[in-house]
Amino acid sequence: MKTLETERLILRALTADDTQKIFDNWTSDPEVPKYMTWYAHESVETTRNLVNIWVEEYKNKDCLRYVIVRKEDGELMGMIDIVWINDGIPVIGYCSGKRFWGNGYMTEAMKAFLDELFDKGYEAVIAEAVKENAGSNRVIQKSGFKFVNAESRPHSIMKPEIVTINTYRLEKSDWLAQNRKES
Repeated sequence: MKTLETERLILRALTADDTQKIFDNWTSDPEVPKYMTWYAHESVETTRNLVNIWVEEYKNKDCLRYVIVRKEDGELMGMIDIVWINDGIPVIGYCSGKRFWGNGYMTEAMKAFLDELFDKGYEAVIAEAVKENAGSNRVIQKSGFKFVNAESRPHSIMKPEIVTINTYRLEKSDWLAQNRKES
């Protein structure tokens, strides 16, 4: 897995050494997972166990998972990855620490990640967000995804409450056309 670089960010492989920063910057903050499929972590051990699983998953050739690092100060801000692959189409997920919200960082990271996914040969990508998560829906839309549908369903095994999930899809051909216009 290669390191990706944007104007303000570095996207690199996750390591076990990132555990404390991940805990400090987002997994311990109850506001970050408000619309996510998980709850805030009460201890760094919970984060460490999850990071160990994620690092182990790099052995799978389809695993594409990056931590997002701010260039100016080396701060670990968030993550972006393929959550699962559905009929050959990656479904992506992402999150970042609350103090990094509203600065365009996730949209910038998303664009680099999409370039990488399409360079790897995927023909389409799916992203989902809880309807009420205005920030996440905005990131997805600004990245060129088209709305597919909204579906009420249990959020996850961990969070069984029913939520409305917006599903978006981005075709490689649309991505390439959009980026030719911007160049």
